[in-house]
Amino acid sequence: MRRPRIIIGGVHSGAGKTTVTLGLMAALRRRGHAVQGFKVGPDYIDPSYHTAVTGRPSRNLDTWMLSPAAVREVFHRGSEGAEVSVIEGVMGLYDGKDPRSDTGSTAEVSRLLEAPVVLVLDASSMARSAAAVVLGFQRLDPRVRIAGVIANRVGGPGHLDMVRQAVESACGVPVLGGLTRQAEIAIPERHLGLIPALERGELDGLFHRLADAVEAAVDVGRLLAVAEAAEDWAAPDPVLFRGQPRPEAACIAVARDAAFNFYYPENLELLEWHGARLVTFRPLAGEPVPEEADGVYLGGGFPEEFAAELGRQEAVRESLRRAVAAGMPVFAECGGFMYLCEALTDRAGKTHAMAGMVPARVRMQDRLAALGYREVTALRDTFLLPAGERARGHEFHYSIAEWTDPDRPAAWRTEGSRGGGIDGYARAGLVAGYTHLHFGSNPTMAPRFVAACAAWRRARKEGHG
Repeated sequence: MRRPRIIIGGVHSGAGKTTVTLGLMAALRRRGHAVQGFKVGPDYIDPSYHTAVTGRPSRNLDTWMLSPAAVREVFHRGSEGAEVSVIEGVMGLYDGKDPRSDTGSTAEVSRLLEAPVVLVLDASSMARSAAAVVLGFQRLDPRVRIAGVIANRVGGPGHLDMVRQAVESACGVPVLGGLTRQAEIAIPERHLGLIPALERGELDGLFHRLADAVEAAVDVGRLLAVAEAAEDWAAPDPVLFRGQPRPEAACIAVARDAAFNFYYPENLELLEWHGARLVTFRPLAGEPVPEEADGVYLGGGFPEEFAAELGRQEAVRESLRRAVAAGMPVFAECGGFMYLCEALTDRAGKTHAMAGMVPARVRMQDRLAALGYREVTALRDTFLLPAGERARGHEFHYSIAEWTDPDRPAAWRTEGSRGGGIDGYARAGLVAGYTHLHFGSNPTMAPRFVAACAAWRRARKEGHG
């Protein structure tokens, strides 16, 4: 089957991948194409931009958290119904989990999906040397097909022409365009107000300007032709969504607002596949856990930016306390974990009361506290993982947890290239921790979660009956 696809890779972080990706998505959408976005790696922020531009949920393609077969399945399901898939790379083209291999890299995803790469090159202060850079990327792994180059931060038409002549003569690939440095199309920093800004449409003007810039400086038609020339796609055998979806067995409430919004689409879809009916609630708006809920999922986000508002929503906190006290399965990760702690001290030094179900106080700091992939090993039996079983995910947070109970029942032991240790809290039906888990890394987690919620539903009915 035909699945037109293209990867926007970079020579390094900050080369301009996101600018080109969003501009290309917006330009293609403006031309009337159905565009599907993907992001290599575990990041939540760039997919939020993609989703806003394309109108379709963007998905992560991560070859460390997921098996190769699962990555192909995520791409297959996500690209269904799209006319073209635009995949934004991560860091430099060959950068991944380990400097000695390309595991987790954009290059690995390119090989796995047989997707052509358009390499974004920061060409500032460079002419013939641009060819040396591109040639190095071509020769490091010839299996990665670099189908074109976009020069970013060129000084003008003359500079772009020099880069084009150098690259095309030495590397044999076309330079498909060149963007000058324009302040008006600079992508905002990954500020913590991103999600509400997207929801309010405040960045729509930026997306229009990006589309204009890419249309003016890049040959969008040739880029689309590169995507359409990708190898025919063979439907993979499913490894995550096998068989038929299960009938409804439980209802799981998912926190979804500006404070809690980081969820891998597959996590939610796997819960639905295994029999969960998902309902959303907005803690920031004062919405308590819905009465119909048999379980709760509190995802990541930016609770520190809304700590004062969350602290005032006593009805929400009380509904969560009742759920936990009743033994309802509750899973909270990163931002959700922070919310369930006793208190949160923001960057200004002000402390706000949180839900108080996890014996820890959270304090924000100016530098990153944790960043990187994590493999977790469960320290005790929970509804997600039995003791000794493993799953994969990642951490990215600026806060630290100061435990008020040093003998707490920790959820798991974590290992990662940039740190690890003991993480989280697990008691009765509550599992909470900093690590964002991808349910696709251990496909037994979603059905276990649903089964635990279904058992709680049955117990509640019997108790009332």
